[in-house]
Parts: sequence; C-alpha cells; structure tokens
Amino acid sequence: MTDDTGVAGSAAVGEVPHEAVVDLLGALSYAQLSGFEALAADAAMTPHLRAKLAFARMGVEMFHRCEQVGQRLRELGADHESAMAPFVTSVDAFHERTKPSDWLEGIVKAYVGDGIVRDFYSEMATHLDPANEAFVAQMLGQAGGAEAIVHEVREAIAGDARRSGRLALWARRIMGEAIHATQSVAVERDSLTALLVGGEPGSDLNEVGRMFARISAAHTVRMEALGLSA
Repeated sequence: MTDDTGVAGSAAVGEVPHEAVVDLLGALSYAQLSGFEALAADAAMTPHLRAKLAFARMGVEMFHRCEQVGQRLRELGADHESAMAPFVTSVDAFHERTKPSDWLEGIVKAYVGDGIVRDFYSEMATHLDPANEAFVAQMLGQAGGAEAIVHEVREAIAGDARRSGRLALWARRIMGEAIHATQSVAVERDSLTALLVGGEPGSDLNEVGRMFARISAAHTVRMEALGLSA
C-alpha cells in the first residue's frame, strides 16, 4: 500500500514517521528545482558574463541539491517526483509573486531566497532522525557562489543610494514572501505541520516563533553582507 507521495507503508525512520521525512525531503527538493528554473530565466537579463557566471554557479548548485535529495528519497523507498508533487503549487506561487524586473532584483532574490530556504529546512531537519538530519545539514551547508553575488550587488550599489534603497525594499519583500511560502509548505501536509511545532509532546508555537526569529536574524546578516539595509 502506498500514499500519494509514492511511499510504501508507514514505517518509521528512527522515531520520526517515514511520511514526515519523505514530505520534508520532497518539499526541499522542489524548492531547489524551482530555484534552479528561476535562476536560469533570470540569467537572460544579466548584462555581462561575470553576472551570468554567478547565476550559473548558484543554479548548478541548486540542481545538484535536488539530485542529491532524489537519491536519498530513492534510498528511503520513495518516488522522487511523487514526493515533490504536493508542494508545486505553493512554491510556484512564490516565484509568480516575486518575478524580478531586472538582473539585480534577480540576483538579490536568489541570494536572499536561497538563504531563507536553507535556514528553514535546516531548522526543520533538526526534528528528523540523526541520519537524515545529518544528510540535510551536509547538503545545505554547500553554499558556493554567494561571494560572487555579494560582489555584484556591492559593486552595483556603490555610490547609488537610490538603487541601494530600491534593492533593500525588494529584499524585504523577498524575505516576507519567502517566509510566507515556507509556512504554506509546512501546512500543506499534516506531517510537516507536526515537524514545524517539534513533533513532540510539549512542543508549542513559541518555539515556532523562535525559529522564525533565528531565520530573520540570519537574513539581517546576509543583508549586511550585501551592503543593504534590512
């Protein structure tokens, strides 16, 4: 017997329901795949090769993460495409709401959005069994390409307060939309809702608030790296 993620049975992985592991990995995988698609589209707007290379490096990295998760899902007896399917609508809606108007907005969206996604799934993974938590942590720890993006943005806003202000507002919008998208994904499935609040007796929404506070603090650090006001 299988559920709609293509998972056989309902066995547990460690003390975490198998369904929760598959759902989290499926959501993470589609976040990476959709990010790769968005970067490929945004790269067409870039004015020079250095920026195109920055987009390409980050896109390749996202697709590699998607492939890594697919392999992990197969090891768990789950179907990669079926595991991603429940999250397509929520994630695609985020990209529809945040289409950049130029290459700078695209590169800021990639940097800010990817950071929030990595922080969110790293936080969620702390509620998984040790093996899957370690897998997610190791995979999301690979964040090459960020230096090139920081350089591009800093160079573009140097001495241009108007452009800096516009990109700061855009980054705040991306932050809000990304948080909304991660929350939408989390309530998409009962198993993820349980993980979001810790999945344990005594867990409550206060911890959820603390988690998003940590994500917000990390976002502020990234904004400072870009030279933008949070």
